[in-house]
Order: sequence, then C-alpha cells, then structure tokens
Amino acid sequence: MGGAEKTPKLSAGETWRALYAHFRPHRWVVALGALLTLVGAATGLAQPLAAKALVDRLGEDGSITGILLLLTGLVVLGTAIESVGAYILERTAESVVLAARRGLIGRLLRLRLPEVERTQPGDLMSRVTSDTTLLRAVTTQSIVSATTGGLTFIATIVLMGFMDPVLLGVTLGVIVLIGSAFALVLPKIAQATQRSQEAVGRISTVLERAFGAFRTLKASGAEEREAAVVEDAARDAWRHGVRSAKWQALASSSIGLAIQISFLAVLGIGGARVASGAISISTLIAFLLFLFYLIDPVSRLVDAASQYQVGTAAIARIIEAERLETEQVGPPGADSSADPSKEASAGGRSAPASVVFEDVTFRYRDGLPLVHHGVSFEVPGAGMTAFVGPSGAGKTTVFGLIERFYDATGGRILVDGRDVRDWPLGELRASIGYVEQDAPVLAGTLRENLVFAAPDATDERIRDVLLRTRLERLVEQLPDGLETLVGHRGSKLSGGERQRVAIARALLRGPRLLLLDEATSQLDAVNEMALRDVVAEVAREVTVLVVAHRLSTVTLADRIVVMDAGKVRAVGTHEELVRDDPLYGELAATQFLASAR
Repeated sequence: MGGAEKTPKLSAGETWRALYAHFRPHRWVVALGALLTLVGAATGLAQPLAAKALVDRLGEDGSITGILLLLTGLVVLGTAIESVGAYILERTAESVVLAARRGLIGRLLRLRLPEVERTQPGDLMSRVTSDTTLLRAVTTQSIVSATTGGLTFIATIVLMGFMDPVLLGVTLGVIVLIGSAFALVLPKIAQATQRSQEAVGRISTVLERAFGAFRTLKASGAEEREAAVVEDAARDAWRHGVRSAKWQALASSSIGLAIQISFLAVLGIGGARVASGAISISTLIAFLLFLFYLIDPVSRLVDAASQYQVGTAAIARIIEAERLETEQVGPPGADSSADPSKEASAGGRSAPASVVFEDVTFRYRDGLPLVHHGVSFEVPGAGMTAFVGPSGAGKTTVFGLIERFYDATGGRILVDGRDVRDWPLGELRASIGYVEQDAPVLAGTLRENLVFAAPDATDERIRDVLLRTRLERLVEQLPDGLETLVGHRGSKLSGGERQRVAIARALLRGPRLLLLDEATSQLDAVNEMALRDVVAEVAREVTVLVVAHRLSTVTLADRIVVMDAGKVRAVGTHEELVRDDPLYGELAATQFLASAR
C-alpha cells in the first residue's frame, strides 16, 4: 500500500456506509443546520410571489409600500437564518474531521509492525492530514445540500407548475438534457481526485525519506535528485488536481448554461403566451424569477454530487488504512505487579523473567524464506545471555518475536513459562526494556525521551539512571538541561549520546527482561566499559539478553547462544565455545584482532 499503489474501488454501498459512520454521531446537529438552511430557502421562494403581487399592484395603481417592506424583510430574514445554518454546518464539518483524525491516528499507532514495514509512512500521514480534510464537505455540506437542494428544487418546480405548466415543461426539458451530460462527468471527478490524493501521499513519502536521512542526503549531494523526485510527484498531483478542477468547473458551468438556455426558451415562449393572453405579464415575471431562483437548488445538487465524488476518493483511502491489521494493546494493569516501572519506582523488585524458545520457525511473510529454522534455547532467569553469529543469522529477530512485533510461524516462545501469545500485549511489553540497534531518539526534550516508557518516573530515579549511564555531564552541558530539545530523531546528540539515552530510557522503566541489540556499538571505550559495568550490575537482578559483536561484551555473558543461518548451533560459556565451536572460535579470534588494532 505504498504511495504508488492504486487504491481499490469501493462499491456504492460500502462508500455510503463508511460516510454514514462519520456522519452519524452528528446527525441531529446536521439536521438542525439543514432545517435552518431550508427555512432560509423557503423565505427565498416567497420572493417571486411577492414580486408578482407587486407588479399586479402597480397595474392597479395601488400602494406598494407594504409589499416592498415584505420583500426587504424576507431578504434580511432569509440571509440571517441561512448564515446561522451555515455556521452550524461548518462547525460540525470540523468536528467530523477531528473525529476521523482521532480515530485514524489511534488506529495507525496500533498497527502491527509487519503492516508498517509494508507501508510508506508518508502516505499514511497524508491519509490523516489530506484525506480526512476532504471528508468535511461530503459528510455535512454534501448531505445538507442534497437534502435542502432537493426539497427546494421540488417546491420551486411545484410553484412553477401552478404558474404555467407549459413553461415548466420547457424548463425541465432543457435541465434534463444538460443534466444527462453532467452525470457523465461525475465519475471523472472521483477518479481525478483519487489520483491526486495518491500523488500527495507520494510527496509525503519522499519528503519523509529525505528528512529522515538529511545528513546523508547532503553528504551525497543528492538534493537536486531528491527535489526532482518530489517535483515529479507534485506535478502528478497538480496534473490530476487540474483534471479534477476541469471536470468540476464543467459541472458548475452546466448549471448556468441550463438556466440561460431555459431563460431564453421561457422568454420566447412566455412572451408569445403573454401576447396571446394565455398568461399575464406578472405571471411571466414571477416565472422568470423562479427560474433564476432555481439556480440555487440546482447548484446545491450539483455541488453535493461533486463533493460526494471527491469524498468517495478520500473515504476509499481512509478505509484502506483502517483495514490494516492492528494490535490489541491494553493498559498493563491497575496493580503495580503488572507494571514493573511503578514497582521499581516505589523501590520494589520484580522477579527476573525466564525465556524459552521451543523449535521456533518464522518467516516475515508468506512466500518469503524462513528466517528461523527450529530455534531452541532456554534462559532460566537473572544473568546475561549474549547472542552472536554472522549477519543475517536471525539474532535481532529473536527480540522481535519476544516483544511480539511478529508472531512465530511455528513452535512456542515462553516468557515465565507462558506462551507470549497468551500474554496481554500491554502486560508483556511493560515487563520488557528494549534498546533497538539504531537507538532511536524522538523529537522533543531530553526529559521526554527518558520518561517515554516510564511517564511516572520520579526525578530521583531519573538522576540515578543518568549517573549509571554517564549522561549527567551531558545534561550539565545542555543549555536547558533535561528540557533541552534534542532535534529531529535526536540530531543534536552524537551517536553515542543517543545510544546512552536509549539505554537510560530502557533502564528507567525498571524491566524484568532487558533486550539490548548492539547497545554499545557507537560508544567510545571509556563509556562502553562504564555501561558494561552497568549492564553487569543490572543482570544480577534482571534477565538481560544482548545481541553483541564486541568480544568485550560477549565475555561478560553467563551464557552465549551462537546462531547461524536461522539456527542455534551452540550454547555455552566463552571458554567452552572457543574450545568446541569452530564458528564461534573464528568470530572470537576476528573480534579480538579487531579490538587489538
């Protein structure tokens, strides 16, 4: 579902049900706005009748003051009522957009990791921002325009029929002829709008990629190439947007054309009927006023149809995002035993977690090769277990399966003797501290990053973790201390500082199981040694699993799991594996030489 993919077409029933779901919570407010709009329209319908009475009164040399005052009052009253109705509808439209964005954001943040990895983030962002904006017109104005426009159109036609059925027949004939051509335009509006929104999604995708690796972009001299890619998507959006505007302009101009042709036909035929005495001049004037008044309800109907087509394009993309598979992540629980961070902050200690893999197989998607081929190992409790092996051996995937970012294809993964699929996700992840390989830091303040996984952490615990991870000097040097902004993805911090922030964030949670994926790879020797001591200290009370390539980290482990090509080939201590496993011996010798240099 990347930005370049075509959004599947929804049936009319699916589209309407989806639109009604957004409209339903506001239906009574929309009904009030529609009622006020209808009342305003009704005052307009009375104006041609008053004009007829005015012409008749002039022919009788009677006073016209009262009729003029009535006409003025109708105009003022109708405008005031319609203004109130328009405000109610605009306010409700914004509420529809807010509710749609709130629901979509909540859903996207609960997406399963495989769904996110198959999706372009920029395209998802455009669905939250751009596509939801298109809902505002179709879910309120379009519905009200269709309702009030339809009722007003019918009322106007009925009154015109009472005036003169012959002239009404002429008018309807012209409207039906041009309206048939207009119906052919509507699908083109929806198609062009959908393609334009897809192109907007591609713009967001390319920009998100560029800003996510901004230094690499500049160092590679790729500004012009990336700008060309963005411009290509922007031109695509412009092209389809212009196409949509063209069809909408054609639809709007058809209204004026229908009325103008009707006016000429009615004027010619009506003039002949006045000359023959079939109708009075006042009747012809009133009929012509009704004809021009017909522009408003017809315009409402045309706008409703156009907005509906635009809305169908937006709702199709929103529904596609809503159909992505999500996780059911609930709160970890009300008691402190379910939330290790709360217990740790209170000074308590939770038992370290045990981890068991039983003949686990895994592939990322159907049709892809297996990443794990019957992986089995056991980590009984407190202590450090290191995972080593060549690149692509499946080490990092072990952590993803424990966190249930992915579900195993076969076999079982047990945490504390309980299958991870039987754990509530919130409770499982509340027990785990996880430091990713690239140690991401979020835009915001340093404090916000530290307490991201433990929002209730006290200042005392924050200070303690800062000392343990050697971040206290960094905080002292920052202009605003913990309240200093760290930039997009932590761009104002060095790689080693970002890594230490990520480790501090995990430790602050007070986990029972700590997963470290190359957590010291960007640290200098002094800080690496200090953090190794911290990890060793934590491992006395917490289960620590670490993916490591540095021999200095591996030799501290109580047990080492050697992986190769998605299998566990050996488990033991450093000395045992150097003696008994050729692959580990080779890796250890290579890394020893690397560290010696």
